[in-house]
Amino acid sequence: MPIGTMSFPFTQVGLLLAPAQSGVYALHAVEWIYVGESQNINARLLQHLNGDTPCINRMKPTSFCYELVPAFERIARQNALILELRPACNQKLG
Repeated sequence: MPIGTMSFPFTQVGLLLAPAQSGVYALHAVEWIYVGESQNINARLLQHLNGDTPCINRMKPTSFCYELVPAFERIARQNALILELRPACNQKLG
């Protein structure tokens, strides 16, 4: 099953729509770039936007999507999405 039901621009303004809650997120451009999980989706996406991951920077994501997921389910959901979407910057499961 794909992640979330909507996508948002991967920009400073777009991140205003990302919640400061527990969940998983995915970055996208022409292809899936990265799937991650965090206790605070907004804060983690801001770190990516500010250039914390070289592979993500090179791939230049244009959008993100997310799902709210309880802490105890995040890694399992992230791993399922990595296997399904095969994002370019995820080299291994969480």
